[in-house]
Amino acid sequence: MYSVELFPPKTSEGMAKLKHEIERINAVGPQYFSVTYGAGGSTRERTFETVDWLRGQGIDTAPHLACIGSTRDEVREILERYRDQGIRRLVALRGDMPSGMGGGHGGDFRYANELVSFVRSEFGDAFFIEVAAYPEYHPQSGSPARDLENFKRKVEAGADGAITQYFYNADAYFGFVESCREAGIDLPIIPGIMPITNYTQLARFSDACGAEIPRWVRRRLESYGDDVDSIRAFGHEVVLKLCRHLIEGGAPGIHFYTMNQSKPVLRLWEELGLPTSH
Repeated sequence: MYSVELFPPKTSEGMAKLKHEIERINAVGPQYFSVTYGAGGSTRERTFETVDWLRGQGIDTAPHLACIGSTRDEVREILERYRDQGIRRLVALRGDMPSGMGGGHGGDFRYANELVSFVRSEFGDAFFIEVAAYPEYHPQSGSPARDLENFKRKVEAGADGAITQYFYNADAYFGFVESCREAGIDLPIIPGIMPITNYTQLARFSDACGAEIPRWVRRRLESYGDDVDSIRAFGHEVVLKLCRHLIEGGAPGIHFYTMNQSKPVLRLWEELGLPTSH
């Protein structure tokens, strides 16, 4: 199963550009496009706008749904909207605290497993629910063992599958899957892959979310300075080899974090020989 993620643009110009990128990626036939979710206000409306357009094109769509700061009534309304649009897949997340919420969680949900439980109790099997997994463990969990316990709670609440945070160390993924199997967790765990196109941006993301850039990769990328072409060429080779290793090792698919750019993903798709449906 090969799928892609995009994020809602902030402007109408950005939306026009995104539609062009989506059309290019859709030509190779990913199983679905996931759409990230902003908590409340205009950011949430942009998620709906993007999902609405994708569904209007007949494209299978998996909206992200973050629960922190939301009430049960709000989440129920969103789920009813998606169900009525014919959406059958969700990515259920805790999410980050909306700005202005202060120290409290400000809603009816604290953790993603509570959201999964709620979707199941209210909508049965109407949605295929995917949750987040962390091969290098979530930075707020404190330890790999505690992170695995948290992940198992989401699975036991009714998750159907999982997508990992991006990583560049295949052993981290395979080790995590092995730990899951030993813990009795047998749902498909799809590796999330981030193409490397901008080192400064990638380093900032990675430092914030706890994803490790292997030292040899970081040093090599740093050595290129502002040479964008060299960064992208080297980054492509790193990610291409990583994807090959994952596929050969039995990963059930790949979920590409596109950053709304079609070119890096399409190049990987072609060189990996991934299936196309068109």
